[in-house]
Amino acid sequence: MRAILQRVTRAEVTVDGETIGAIDRPGLVVLAGATHTDTRDDAAALANKIWTLRILDDEKSCSDENAPLLVVSQFTLYAETRRGRRPSWSAAAPGAISEPLIDSLVEELRSLGAEVATGRFGAMMQVSLVNDGPFTISLDTADFATPRRG
Repeated sequence: MRAILQRVTRAEVTVDGETIGAIDRPGLVVLAGATHTDTRDDAAALANKIWTLRILDDEKSCSDENAPLLVVSQFTLYAETRRGRRPSWSAAAPGAISEPLIDSLVEELRSLGAEVATGRFGAMMQVSLVNDGPFTISLDTADFATPRRG
């Protein structure tokens, strides 16, 4: 699974002009996507990394600060752009695979104690946020088992 984490002071997601998820204090927006080979174990590993990664002020984690999260599904994280001018989405898992994995990510975060707001899977969403820093990090569970270099 892949995720883009944005440290924010506030954020909201709307569908058809209606706010469906929001956080009104410092936390993270999590744009999350899945590929064909991802599993619930990947969702659990990603949730743990998001919850414990020390990227808030004073090197604190969301778990340290009880910071809220806004999780929004984002299949475009698996865009293939190496050839041509039109992205390919073939690496992104179809909805039947990715929706349960995004739901699992949210469930795992909540089981860790996180306050989680969400978008609406498959909907055309508008995400508004105030990026704090700006501070943005990308995560990919495929990299979690790779040893660090240097």
